[in-house]
Amino acid sequence: MALLLGLDIGTTSTIGIVIDDQGATLAIESRPVSFHSDHANWAEEEPEQWWANVGEICRALLARTGIAPGDIAGIGVTGMLPAVILLDAEGRPLRRSIQQNDARAMAELEQYRAAMPESHFLALTGTGYSQQLVGPKLMWLRRHEPGVFARATQVLGASDYITYRLSGSLQVEHNWALESGFVNIATGAYDERLMTLAGIDTGLLPPICRSHGIVGAVTAEAARHTGLRAGIPIVAGCADHVASAFVCGAARNGDLVIKFGGAGDILLSSDKPVADRRLFVDYHIVPGLYFPNGCMAASGTFLNWIVANWAGGEREAAHKAGLSIHQWLDRKAAEVPAATDLLFLPYVLGEKTPLMDPHARGTLVGLGLHHDLRHVWRAALEGVVFGFRHHVDVFAECGLAVTQVFAADGGAASDLWLQIAADAIGRPVARIDRHPGSCLGAAFVAGMGLGVLKDWGEISRYVARGRVFTPDSANAAALDAKYALWRDTYRRLQSLYPALGRLAG
Repeated sequence: MALLLGLDIGTTSTIGIVIDDQGATLAIESRPVSFHSDHANWAEEEPEQWWANVGEICRALLARTGIAPGDIAGIGVTGMLPAVILLDAEGRPLRRSIQQNDARAMAELEQYRAAMPESHFLALTGTGYSQQLVGPKLMWLRRHEPGVFARATQVLGASDYITYRLSGSLQVEHNWALESGFVNIATGAYDERLMTLAGIDTGLLPPICRSHGIVGAVTAEAARHTGLRAGIPIVAGCADHVASAFVCGAARNGDLVIKFGGAGDILLSSDKPVADRRLFVDYHIVPGLYFPNGCMAASGTFLNWIVANWAGGEREAAHKAGLSIHQWLDRKAAEVPAATDLLFLPYVLGEKTPLMDPHARGTLVGLGLHHDLRHVWRAALEGVVFGFRHHVDVFAECGLAVTQVFAADGGAASDLWLQIAADAIGRPVARIDRHPGSCLGAAFVAGMGLGVLKDWGEISRYVARGRVFTPDSANAAALDAKYALWRDTYRRLQSLYPALGRLAG
């Protein structure tokens, strides 16, 4: 029996898992991650915290399972993308990572627009201009932190950084490369025209590797840090949202996965790529398939902000009820009907897909003295779901049908949130139980890369589907009306947001 280790470098936590090749999960460990937003639209994390977490997690997994360090057959790493990490000549991070939902490089993005028509960029990369692109962020660094940028020798993503720390091998997995905006989707290789657009030398970017390709092995230094045996093979890894969707079983046309994480991911399995400026496109875990997808800049992060800043007075009541603060707020919000007069736009970090608007702001509309935190919390849950529904509308406009809907990740534990999703989207939503997240996908990819696992369909042995939430017709009608107003609110305020941003300098 072979054992496999998966690591997930997530937005809010680092997670590790050990599975065997028979469908069993032996143990899971996690450690929190600190999020930094020192200025408006900034989103940063500490790569060294990820690495510290990996060391703690690996040692904890070995201790919990009782397995020997040499019993692990292979390792895969997944993470949010495309985060931006600059390494110096010694391979050390020069600064905090700039996260995928960071929207500071708005001026640089406008330089992109002026230098290359978006239609041309879309044809080359399969995606349009957005705050997520790596090039504008590198341009921002060159302009605002020239001393730091001048010392940079490599740029890579979150999972790639951990793979590097484990193996000493520098590369980026193919979805980080694709979403960076430097890759020609037709060739799968860096394109000189795209590098020139950002003024970036090709030597700054590591080679591209497919998810299940073996890139190295655990070094002696990494073995001392993690407690693992030196020499364990490591694969290139994969994008967290892609891994999560794959684990949910999204492998056929029309299979839709909504990922209720720190950021909000929504992925539709397809046998062809779709080029639309409102969407991203990624390679599927399964060779030959694609994942047209979207990512909202803040979903769980948005809700956590509300908890941290507005819900302090509810913590004692939640504790007395034996509930987490999120569960308590769900219980209270469930007392509020869908037909309320409060809207919440969740654009607290700007918005990526489908708006591609870094100027957008979180907006609470309709607030009155008859409202309380229950109404605000429900409106926030609805606002995130409306963002997902907006993506479903875009998929339909692209000629992509949705057949099945699956919900995964931390926020999917909320019955209220999933019922709202079913009501708003108008389709049954199946919760994926026994889904530890993207770390499982990373471990499975390692198994496929090593040949320990033989068929991509074997992933079904590790996952169980849970409750199915069926749309309530009365709530669906109320949410239809609110959704129309929610869409209209953004359209009315779109031109106002940049002016608000200028007030802050």
